[in-house]
This record gives sequence, structure tokens and C-alpha cells, in this order.
Amino acid sequence: MALNNAKAKKPLLSSALSTTLFFIVLFTIPTLFLLHSPTISICTTTTSSSHEPKPWSGDLRDTEFSWNHFKFSDKTPPTKALRVAVFSRKWPTTAAPGGMERHAHTLHMALARRGHRVHVFTSPPMSKQVTTTWRGEHASAPVIHWHQGEPGRWRYNKAWEEFQEENKKEAFDVVHTESVALPHHLAHNVSNLVVSWHGIALESAHSLIYQDLTRNPNTPMSPSFNKSLQEIIPKVLNEIRFFKSYAQHVAISDSCGVLVRDVYQIPKKRVHVIVNGVNEDDFREDPTLGREFRSKIGVPSDCHSCLVFGVAGRLVKDKGHPLLHKAFSMLIQNHRHVYLVVVGSGPWQERYIGSSSSRVIVLGSMGAPEMKAFYNGIDVLGWFMDPNLALLLP
Repeated sequence: MALNNAKAKKPLLSSALSTTLFFIVLFTIPTLFLLHSPTISICTTTTSSSHEPKPWSGDLRDTEFSWNHFKFSDKTPPTKALRVAVFSRKWPTTAAPGGMERHAHTLHMALARRGHRVHVFTSPPMSKQVTTTWRGEHASAPVIHWHQGEPGRWRYNKAWEEFQEENKKEAFDVVHTESVALPHHLAHNVSNLVVSWHGIALESAHSLIYQDLTRNPNTPMSPSFNKSLQEIIPKVLNEIRFFKSYAQHVAISDSCGVLVRDVYQIPKKRVHVIVNGVNEDDFREDPTLGREFRSKIGVPSDCHSCLVFGVAGRLVKDKGHPLLHKAFSMLIQNHRHVYLVVVGSGPWQERYIGSSSSRVIVLGSMGAPEMKAFYNGIDVLGWFMDPNLALLLP
């Protein structure tokens, strides 16, 4: 009887062990890749006994490493104040997530504070404004040109008309478009244009492949997944054809830069890698704030074995939320002290809200102060839940 009982419990133990190992692999291996990935040394020592780096010199167009390795001083004023035009589908006015728009806002607010003259061409805001242009609270803030039309709806032809009018007054030194906000048939004739790629179709194809590899071989492929797989290939081919219309390209990851250069065949002097960074003034370690956050969301203060996972951003399929939802649903069946905190909005928000577990906590969109508390309060950040693991590999 004892042997029979032992055999009866074995599948349950095996299931729990498999679930635990699955989560360990899911959240740990990408981190190990990051920790052990080789860094490219930009600076060299002046002598064998000196640790002072030499200033880098050369043609920036020849660099294939991330520009984040360079050190820039905020105290050194720019040698020239540039007149910059920006095409962005939306301009952030709320805490709603949106990587491209947040990237444009952070970047060009910083450039404006440095003395550059920034003009943003974007869609009308959801909140009513008195005028079609807006400078902000400070003289150094960007000038926002909201084109006419429906709030929140991007009309590139309207924005292009306003850009042309402004460009006639005084030519822009640099034109920046967030992804295809400025379409390729217009970008083709703009020689001083740079485009930022926050994701390309080939990366989406990789994501679909990785997601399908998690499927049980005995489970048939869903019709919706099969449709997505069939639709992505023409998109990749289309991108390969029109990417050459953009003069300069900025990729936000090393892997994206490699794909644009090697697969999309854009000359290396026209492809640059600038990885998204973190504002260390706003986001820094604060244990007290973290404890307050955990208490607020209901994590027992005396639970030293509790593990809080967190994920933030757009809650969409491409970010790997089907995988996370499935994995965490398995994990909480056998582990009582794990929590998942979900920040952001999107189609998968309702899936998380509909979870039967009180340990899945959905907070919606949050501003910077709340996000600071969120990052300090969680134990594991699931930003690498995107199944496109190529973004994380060296």
C-alpha cells in the first residue's frame, strides 16, 4: 500500500516540479544571457598603467555597437542648436502606455532642454486644446503642431502639409520619424531623415516561431495562429523593399540592428543602435517605497517567502502575454506565496482581471511616481516576457 500511495503521488509531484522548472527557465535564462553577454569596450587606456580612457574619435556611421557606450556630459552645451522636426502618431498627455510615443517624448524633451529647437508634428490630443500649436510651460519645450482632424487619429498627409509650411520658413537640420509615422513614399525624398525602429516584422515572425515552440506537439495549431503566421511573411518582404527609402535608421536593440543590416540589406553606415535607457533621476532604489507598495496591493508584510512578479506595458499578444498568463496560471496552483502585478492596458487586461486568483493584481496604467513604487515593490520584472528572445541574446 505504501508503494501504491507513493506511485499515486508521483504525477502530482512531477507536475509541480515541471511547473517550477518551467518558470525558472522562463525568468532566469534570459537574465543569465544578459549578465554573461560580452560588452564591447569603446574606450582604450592611455598607457598600460593608466585607467583613464581616451576620448573616442572616428566616424559614427562606422560604429556597429550601441551608442549607449558613449559618455555624454549634460554640462557641455551643444556646439550648434539644431532645428529638429519630429513625426509621431501621438504625443503623450496621459499615463497610457505606448513605447514609441514615450520614446519620442523623453528624447525630444531632453533635446529641447539642451537648447535645440524641436517641432513635433502629431495627431490632435484627446483633450480639447485652444490652438493647433503649443509650446508648453517653458520656452525650451518643443513646439507641438497638432494637425486638423479627429482626436487621436493620425493623418500623415495633414502633418506633412504642416511640416512643409514650417520647413519653408526655415529649413530643418534633422527630421525624425517614429517608425512609419512618415510613410516611405514621402520619406524617400528627405535626405536628412532618421527613422527609429521599435520593432520590425521579422522580429514578429521570430516571436511567432518561439510561441509555437511552446505548444504541445499533440495540440493542433490554432486557426488564428496559423493566420498570423501566413500574414507576417508578406509584411517582412514589404519591409525589405521599402526600408531603403529612409536615409538613416536607428534600432533599439542589437538584434534589430543586425537584422536591418544583414537581412534587410541596409548599408551599415546607415544603421545605428541606440538602446532604450532608464531615467535614473526618476527610477532608483527605494526600499521604503517598495514595502509601502507591497502593503498597498495586499502582500503580507510578514511573508518573507512571498515572491512578487511584475509586468508593465502594453498588454498585447506580441509582448508574450499568452505565455505569461498560461505560465502563471500553472504556477499558482502549487505555490501559495506568489503574486503577479500587471501594469498597463490592452486586450489582455481583461484576461488578467478575469483570473480567479486574488494573487493576480491588475493596476491599469500608472504615472511615473507610481511606476517608481511598482519597480521597487516587485521581486522579478517580466520585461523579458516578450518571446522574441533574440532581443536578449548577445
